[in-house]
Amino acid sequence: MAAAGTLAGVGGLTGAAAQSQPETIELDGTTAGWVGRAPGRIEGATNPTLHLEAGTDYRITWTNTDGAPHNIEIHDADGAVLERTEVISGKGKTQTLAFTATEEMATYLCEVHPTTMVGDVSFEPATETTTSGVEVDESYFEKGPQIRTETVADEGLTAPLDLAAPPGERGRFFIVDQVGQIYVYDIGSGERETFFDLSDQLVDFGNLPNEKVIDERGLLGLAFHPNFAENRKFYVAYSAPRREGTPSNYTHTQVVEEYEANADGTAALPETQRVLLEMPSPYYTHNGGALAFGPDDGYLYISIGNGGGALKSEKQVDDWYAPNRGGNGQDVGHNLLGSILRIDVDTQDGGKAYGIPDGNPLVDDAGLDEHFAWGFRNPWRMDFSGGRLMAADVGQARYEEVDVVEKGGNYGWNIKEGTHCFAATGNPGDTRASCPSRTPDSVRGGEPLIDPVVEYPHPNVEDGPGAGISVIGGYFYENATIPELEDRYVFGDYSKGKAEPTGSLFAATPTDEGQWSTEEITLADTDNGHLNGFLLCVGRDNDGELYALTTDELGPTGETGAVQRLRPPAAEETTAADTETPGRPPTATATAEPTPTATDTETATATEEPTPTATESATTTNAPNGTEDGGVGRFVPGSGPGFGVLAGLAGVVGIAARLVSRGGDE
Repeated sequence: MAAAGTLAGVGGLTGAAAQSQPETIELDGTTAGWVGRAPGRIEGATNPTLHLEAGTDYRITWTNTDGAPHNIEIHDADGAVLERTEVISGKGKTQTLAFTATEEMATYLCEVHPTTMVGDVSFEPATETTTSGVEVDESYFEKGPQIRTETVADEGLTAPLDLAAPPGERGRFFIVDQVGQIYVYDIGSGERETFFDLSDQLVDFGNLPNEKVIDERGLLGLAFHPNFAENRKFYVAYSAPRREGTPSNYTHTQVVEEYEANADGTAALPETQRVLLEMPSPYYTHNGGALAFGPDDGYLYISIGNGGGALKSEKQVDDWYAPNRGGNGQDVGHNLLGSILRIDVDTQDGGKAYGIPDGNPLVDDAGLDEHFAWGFRNPWRMDFSGGRLMAADVGQARYEEVDVVEKGGNYGWNIKEGTHCFAATGNPGDTRASCPSRTPDSVRGGEPLIDPVVEYPHPNVEDGPGAGISVIGGYFYENATIPELEDRYVFGDYSKGKAEPTGSLFAATPTDEGQWSTEEITLADTDNGHLNGFLLCVGRDNDGELYALTTDELGPTGETGAVQRLRPPAAEETTAADTETPGRPPTATATAEPTPTATDTETATATEEPTPTATESATTTNAPNGTEDGGVGRFVPGSGPGFGVLAGLAGVVGIAARLVSRGGDE
């Protein structure tokens, strides 16, 4: 539940003209001073500052708690009375003052006790002072646990956006820098060495159309084979220059490759390169790029964004939803974009560099076999945690979401943004009153559109504060080092806005149905309670400890990147340090197999309750696999360097149907 609720306006509502009722402030009145009761930001505070917004209607309701005569007045800076109630006596009596805020308001007080019952009125953004003395911005989510961070790596990092550790290895982890480097970090010594440098294989970062575009391309993901200890194989996802078959008006090709490390696992062997997937990507954004191996099935899961760009463009594939055609999330036959894929890296099917698991949902049905789940816009950070496959999907302009990913699941883009109906009009303020909650029967039998387990608005979307602008996926915290986070899903958001780097962290507790209970984590060692940086990733080592990966820059530039370990507040550090960190099992205990259903209902406006996820299997159409118009790409046989697949010529009209002819090694 949002902390804002009906009290959101205290501390900075936007769009006051649209409010349906006055915002309420609750106080207790006693001779010793006014005591805040609501909103939560002022609860328990004596003579709290009231943060208002000019032009907004408010209602102060106060209760006489000592029986003495009191009233409430609002004065300007010169002491002139602007608003006033009559003096009342009698313990337990209440009184309400309704008014429209104006910037001349400076103080509120009791005329009978003006020296003790007096507080300030402010038109500055609201802040909240925590028990540690940290002032934090008013938040969409309730305030939750306090932690601090410890920087473990920063020198020479540009934009660290992934962290991975080989299965079973404790004592080290690997840091992925967007500009092309992978570093191995020794937890004990704090030393960092270069493991692999792929910078010469990446796209040119200097070819953006304008300075307003934040480049999301680069080295994006890293995963180690479940048998890394024996075979030394690892996998990377990155943005390469356009390759053969990529349309000339596309910006790059998304690549997934396999490599091997040397015997002691300290350096990559570039000559062992094996290309698995090549996917043409139309724009500079929405690349996904997370890699993870299933803990039970051993298959490689790959998150792929929808390629970016506006809907209804020539680079977006038309789909079944006419009001918002395009977006690549609903099409599973022309390309692999807007999806989570699952492949078998230990086998090869036909001319492909990998095998297709028999249990993939579109095997023997219409669509490309690699798909595991679809309907995503930009699944930014995905991994197995707490027995679930978790993915954070970045919204367009209004809502962010976190999903529990299930086999064959459709997560709603481009029909919905979070639980809300999406309108592809180009105006972020536009919404649709209703939209489908499932596909038509002609599209895979009428599969449901699955709602997220967490969603939150951008700033200025709903009355009150938003939580951020781009969700960042995370992990369940399974250690005792920070007890307040134990068994909660810890994730974050890139920033409250782009003007200043103010990344946020959140903790969500699973519920039986509907939205998970979520709180905002307060950073006790920063001035504003937020991370001092744009958050790019929440990482986890094999001891189960979590890390925030940040940068101060908008895009892959400079050297302000940092890896920060999450720690308990300083007062708890002695206890935590004296207790051995319990090890986390190297893998989770469940795979993402169930397939959901939903009832045949329409999704209504943004105020409607989220629809729970169901578990019934969806059917598919009878069209043979791979016969749709448009090509997935070319399959290249072989097992050595350069062996790969060009998977997904994303929606270019007239591209040939899926090719199955064999070609030579590249």
